[in-house]
Amino acid sequence: MELDFLMSVLVIIGIDIVLGGDNAIVIALASRNLPVQQRNTAIFIGTGLAILIRILLTIVAVYLLKIPFLQLVGGILLLFIAYNLLTDDGDDLSNIKAGATLGAAIRTIVFADIVMGFDNILAIAGAANGHIILVVLGLLVSVPIIVWGSKIILTLMERFSSLVYVGAGILAYTAGTMMLHEPRLADFFTKYPIVDYALPIGMVILVLLVGYTMNQIKMKKAHQ
Repeated sequence: MELDFLMSVLVIIGIDIVLGGDNAIVIALASRNLPVQQRNTAIFIGTGLAILIRILLTIVAVYLLKIPFLQLVGGILLLFIAYNLLTDDGDDLSNIKAGATLGAAIRTIVFADIVMGFDNILAIAGAANGHIILVVLGLLVSVPIIVWGSKIILTLMERFSSLVYVGAGILAYTAGTMMLHEPRLADFFTKYPIVDYALPIGMVILVLLVGYTMNQIKMKKAHQ
């Protein structure tokens, strides 16, 4: 195996692992309300589908760069995901068919991976230099690490339920960062550098404040 090829694989694996922390959090959040026996199914199916979609998106990454306001729209969608995961308390699971609940978790994992994976996709596309086999190898090595990380997060969330807010905050911060990477708003961000710090933090405060408020309202209604 040539040294350049090996180095490219290592670079891609590094990108996947570094940028995959948020994905592990999404997997943990999306599957936390499932029965224990269904969690592994949601994790493996959701992650497997996400891998296939990410490979396809990486192939067309050059074309994705031409989509106007891609990062901005992705950031807004990720905010919506963070809010939904934070306010989803999983009530009345017994009245919901297991398949539907499992499917919802899988859809959330796949959709969030697509939304959050834009930076990852573009970075990998550059590191791979057009060699799709490098993308596949990098994902195959790094994904087990992400899945393992999601299981650790799940275990911690079961013991400390407040960690859901931490996870949602991280997703909101990622959403703000994605918005900052929107090329068509680069002039605005350059003109007002304070936005680089204020936007991600502001998104965290917004999601946590609105999510906490909605959860309190739900609790009050439940006790009435």
